[in-house]
Amino acid sequence: MAEVLSQNEIEALLSAMTTVEEEEEPNPAIEERMNRAASPSAPQARSTEGKVLLPLRKRRRAAAGMSMQDSHLRFGPGPLSYEPYDFRRPDKLSKEHLRSLQLLHESFANYFSSSLATYLRAQMQIEVVSVEQVPYDEYMRSISASLLYILNVSPLSGQAIFEMDYGILFSMIDRLLGGTGAAGKIVRDLTDIEKMLAENIVHYALSDLKTSWDPINPLMFDIASVEASSQFVQIVPGNDTVVLVLMEIRMGDFQGAMSLCIPYLLIKPILGKLSAQRWFISTNKKKEPMFGPQLAHRLNSTRVPCIARLGTARLTMGQLSDLKVGAVIPLKMPPNEDGSPRPGHIATVDLVVGNRTKFRGRTGLRGKNLAVQIDEIVTPEAELIAHKELN
Repeated sequence: MAEVLSQNEIEALLSAMTTVEEEEEPNPAIEERMNRAASPSAPQARSTEGKVLLPLRKRRRAAAGMSMQDSHLRFGPGPLSYEPYDFRRPDKLSKEHLRSLQLLHESFANYFSSSLATYLRAQMQIEVVSVEQVPYDEYMRSISASLLYILNVSPLSGQAIFEMDYGILFSMIDRLLGGTGAAGKIVRDLTDIEKMLAENIVHYALSDLKTSWDPINPLMFDIASVEASSQFVQIVPGNDTVVLVLMEIRMGDFQGAMSLCIPYLLIKPILGKLSAQRWFISTNKKKEPMFGPQLAHRLNSTRVPCIARLGTARLTMGQLSDLKVGAVIPLKMPPNEDGSPRPGHIATVDLVVGNRTKFRGRTGLRGKNLAVQIDEIVTPEAELIAHKELN
């Protein structure tokens, strides 16, 4: 009957097979086993160029009998694979949720920049810098000189924070008051007029934020209170996780920071809807006619300059310098639609909108104010179309 190898003998033979290329001292256990293998009753082992090979069945049993501890001693400790985890900052939102929130607030940034450009009559650019989940107290410590608006979010139960840097806020207020926006880094309490102007800016932001959330879940954002210091704002416990959306605002040569703080517990009921695929499907299903009333409302509220022009005249610099009180300047009236000279009429004016003549009429009085009565609608000039020349 074939002899069964012990564990020590198996390990000794495996060590001998793996160290063929190296010169080692003879192992007593191996020599003893080789002597036993030479007896007629024992199963013969094959020898090839100094290698001792057991029968295949025993080699398989030997390979299967190797323990993890023996492998560790032979090959040394392997590299440990681990991922750092901070229990003070648990990740409650997946990467897909954060990606959806980033797409949503990039859409909000585009809407809000367009609204501010129209309201401030200035070039505006808003970019989403980052969307991350942080503890609430860490977010509060990062705020230094900002105005904070605490928002009620319905139909969800909870509050959010809309924060804007004082520097860019005073630049926008200066722009609204007729300045260039170069207010500098002013840190002080707002006056009553400045509070009203700042609140108007925030109302534009909340309206655009509602529009951005509509494809996911219709939400209403209302201002609950306004605070100038983060020490008096506590909407959730300090160790609770919040979603921090950090944005950068540029108005010409001036820039500042703006952020939105959304507690995790606030958006937890609608986390199932925060997927990139659902967001894209919702935005694609939105019908074009829904934008019609919004576009018409914005166009109807857009102010354009309208000038009543009596006529035109060309003067030399000498004639211009000789003008005195009581001087008469002959005005040239615009021609008719067919190009024929138009007879002059007293008090006939052209209404110019955007450097183009749109209407013609007559001046008069309406009560105590000057007015223009429109008599004619000017047909726009035909556009010149460039045709490709045929060779």
